[in-house]
Amino acid sequence: MTDKIHLNGLMFYGYHGAIKEENVLGQRFVVDLELDVDLSKAGRNDALDASVHYGEVYDETKHIVEGKPYQLIEAVAEAVSTALLTRFLKIESLTVKVTKPNPPINGIYDSVAVSIYRKRG
Repeated sequence: MTDKIHLNGLMFYGYHGAIKEENVLGQRFVVDLELDVDLSKAGRNDALDASVHYGEVYDETKHIVEGKPYQLIEAVAEAVSTALLTRFLKIESLTVKVTKPNPPINGIYDSVAVSIYRKRG
């Protein structure tokens, strides 16, 4: 599959983390999505029903990231990938990157992130 839909820099406020304060205070999370979808029919017919609705993907991702707290951003990424593959049958595979800009790490850094790739089946 070479066709891709990219949703970049989706920002949410969630309560994920292994430290109690992260679950109480919360923090910003950034999600990047790369969806592998056959876009040939959508491109030829200019028809939304032949593609994946970006707004609905955003809403589903927001529901996960701003919902149930997880200890690990790995679990957040897994929950997002499972939800998207379950709801959007045109997605053949996807990459989910979850970035935690301000983790409680003593040091100088830009951010920490995990990236997972999942495919249907």
